[in-house]
Amino acid sequence: MPIRPPDALEDTIRSVHRLHVEHHRRSTRLQRALSRLTGLVGRPLFVCGLAGGVAAWIAGNSLAIVLGYRAPDPPPYFWLQGAMSALSLFMVAFIVGAQKHEDELGEQREMITLELSLLNEQKIAKLIELVEELRRDSPHVSDRVDEQADAMAKPADSQSVFSAIRDTYSAVRAGPAGDHDGKR
Repeated sequence: MPIRPPDALEDTIRSVHRLHVEHHRRSTRLQRALSRLTGLVGRPLFVCGLAGGVAAWIAGNSLAIVLGYRAPDPPPYFWLQGAMSALSLFMVAFIVGAQKHEDELGEQREMITLELSLLNEQKIAKLIELVEELRRDSPHVSDRVDEQADAMAKPADSQSVFSAIRDTYSAVRAGPAGDHDGKR
C-alpha cells in the first residue's frame, strides 16, 4: 500500500499544479507551439538528425561530383550554409520566445514565494508575541524584559523590506563610488 502524503503536502502539490495549469491555460496557441518545438529541438535526437542531415547533404553532393554529375550545392556548400544560418536564426527566436514564456511562470513563483515568506514572517512574529505574553502571564516563569523577543514580535513592514531590497540592488548595480556602469 503506497504511503499517502500529509493533507497539507497534498494541498501544496495541488496548488503548484494549479499554478502550472493556469499558466498553460493563459498561453496562446503560438506560445504552446513554440514550447513544444523548443522541446523537440532540445532533444539529442534532433542534434543527431541534424548532424545526419548535414552529413547526407555533403555526401550526396560529393557523390554527385565523384560520379561526374553536377552537384546541386558543391563545396563550400553555399546553400547548406544558408540553410544552417536560417535554421540557427529560427532556433534562437524559438528558444527566446519559449524562455520568455517560462520566465513569466518563474516570476509568478517568485511572487508567491515572496508573499509566503512575508506571511510566514507575520505568523512567526505573532507566535513570538503570544509566547512572550504567555511568559509574562505565567507564574511559573520569571518575568523579564527580552528586547530581542520584543523586536522580533513586531512583523516587518513589507514596504520597508521592499525599499531596503531596492536600495541594496541599486547600490550593487552602481558598483564602487563613481563607477556607474557596473564595471570594476
